[in-house]
This record gives sequence, C-alpha cells and structure tokens, in this order.
Amino acid sequence: MTSLYERKGMNLPRLQHASLPVAPGGQAKVREFYGGVLGLQEKPAPPVLAARGILWFAAGDNEMELHFIPDTEHPANPKEGRHICLEVPDVEQWRVTIRDAGYEIIEDAPLLHRPRFFCHDPFGNRLEFTTIEGNYLG
Repeated sequence: MTSLYERKGMNLPRLQHASLPVAPGGQAKVREFYGGVLGLQEKPAPPVLAARGILWFAAGDNEMELHFIPDTEHPANPKEGRHICLEVPDVEQWRVTIRDAGYEIIEDAPLLHRPRFFCHDPFGNRLEFTTIEGNYLG
C-alpha cells in the first residue's frame, strides 16, 4: 500500500525536535541537568519564544533539538507543550495534505524563517510541521 505522501510525490519528514513540559520556573534545573549533567549545548530560542521562558538545547550534530516549555504555556492541558516537530521541505504542501485528510490545523506564534503549524494525530499527540528557510535569529 502506498502512503499519501508517496502518491503526492512528497519527501519524508525528518525529526527536527522534541518538546517537553517543565514546571514553571524550572529553567535552572533544565540547564543544570541537560547542560551540566548531559553536556548538551543551550542555543538561543527565537525571541518570541524565549520571552515565554522556553529553552532550546542542541542534541547531536544533525540539528536535532530538545525544547523545554513551561507548563504555564497550556494551563488547561499542560501536556499540549509536549510534541515532536517534523521538518518538511514544503510546509504549505503538508498543511494542505493534513487538512485534506480531515485533521485540524493549529496555528501558533510565527517564527522568522520557520513557517510552521501544528495538528493532533488520531491519538491526541501534538505534532509540529516546519520548513527551515534560514536562521531564526535573523
């Protein structure tokens, strides 16, 4: 059986990052464990996200990242911050594909050079789709 992306001639998505919720004010512990204990390198988050207390760490040399999101970002459902991000060559093509398959498209704050959207899979897991077009810091 061929998948929808194969029928449309689309490239496979690549895992770009995983996001984990942290307790409000837990950034120091995140830095201590992921930076100090595991030795991961913190990298600057886009200003619109850094202002919300979100931290980014490089995880390996293939641009994989770990993002840490304060539980206060989604007070009605703290697990909403937990998601994986799939990097795709054409985010708009994937937006149409996901919507046409009957899934709701969820928007969030725009990031410089990283058009993106979110959706939920059939089990309620949150997924982000993005295309990396350049440096998000400008």
